[in-house]
Amino acid sequence: MFSLVVQMTVRPGRREEFLAGMAANAEASVRDEPGCLRFDVCSVESDENRFVLYELYTDADAFAAHKASPHFARWRAVAERVVESQVNKAGRLLHTHTSEESA
Repeated sequence: MFSLVVQMTVRPGRREEFLAGMAANAEASVRDEPGCLRFDVCSVESDENRFVLYELYTDADAFAAHKASPHFARWRAVAERVVESQVNKAGRLLHTHTSEESA
């Protein structure tokens, strides 16, 4: 499986716009893309303008389909206004462990 960890810093005063745009993108990704298995948006406790995303896709082709989707294009328009910096790290899922408890 193809995994992606994204670290983002949002411009001051743009947090709520970021969260609305990212929530729409994440929800549509899981709902509308058969190859998107997981899309988590996490805050960084020490900085309200920093976030970490964890995305899991069946393979690199599924991630390419994600980047070609209409909801990703809408997200990119929001990102142009709100994202100050972004670092993407792609990888492969090797092991996973889950519990039935949710956040």
